[in-house]
Amino acid sequence: MLLMRKTSLISLIFFCVICVSYGQNERSEGKIIEAFGPTFDIENPDIETDTSAELKVIFDVSQSSDDKSVINKYIETAARFLNMHANAGMEAEQLKVALTIHGGAWQDILNDDAYEALHGVKNPNSELIKALNNAGVDVILCGQTASYRKIEKEDIIPDVKLALSAMTALLQYQNKGYRFIKF
Repeated sequence: MLLMRKTSLISLIFFCVICVSYGQNERSEGKIIEAFGPTFDIENPDIETDTSAELKVIFDVSQSSDDKSVINKYIETAARFLNMHANAGMEAEQLKVALTIHGGAWQDILNDDAYEALHGVKNPNSELIKALNNAGVDVILCGQTASYRKIEKEDIIPDVKLALSAMTALLQYQNKGYRFIKF
């Protein structure tokens, strides 16, 4: 009987440890972009997040997914950035985000009709890009890529902005205090 109690107690402790460990590794949905960009909450980090700061970032996205039916994880990074900082206590107004799209990522900003004509499936990124736009994110297509690929303005997702080039947009946003992150 004593052995049975010890075994039960050890099993209970093991179960509790597993539950606590698992609970810390669950992804949380975002407070800003709910359907995209889940993140992990980090308890007691060594480098604390300055929740009083304004964070301005511009992501440079030049790659697309090999599987054209899945979201571009590099574009989704913008949603993760917004969500993880909001989940850490920052307000949406403190977070300024932009994305430059060029190179192989050009097709991810096509509207559903243009994307489907190219790949045979609707654009898996269109809802993500709409959600980012609704959250105030500037999604910017490189004009040089657009011209090279013969992309017409009516073929891109509404609210995607066109710049002279990704280089120009990157420089101008950095001049406004945005920090550059390459993906």
